[in-house]
Amino acid sequence: QVQLVESGGGLVQAGGSLRLSCAASGSIFSINHMGWYRQAPGKQRELVVAITSGGSTDYADSVKGRFTISRDNVKNTVYLQMNSLKPEDTAVYYCNAKGALYGDYRGLRPDFDSWGQGTQVTVSS
Repeated sequence: QVQLVESGGGLVQAGGSLRLSCAASGSIFSINHMGWYRQAPGKQRELVVAITSGGSTDYADSVKGRFTISRDNVKNTVYLQMNSLKPEDTAVYYCNAKGALYGDYRGLRPDFDSWGQGTQVTVSS
């Protein structure tokens, strides 16, 4: 089982910046995908940005040019640098990780898909 712990959320004024962190722990063999999602009140959870083990990224159009994802494969940690924040960025931000666990007694390496508890980001106008 993999646990994800997010940190770095808070309250900022429009135009300000925040840096979110997500640390994964557990019997992790590999992490193939990590990403950030967000959910605002009354809205569906949406992808903010994702990054693969190879470094490929996929940003939502609404955050392109403002947000930057980075990954530390040694620490199994992903970061989200958020600049030029807007009130519409206000949401709970969730970290997601997908990959494989270390093998069980049969030598299998089960897939995992884990979510963090979320961290609140509030941007005031």
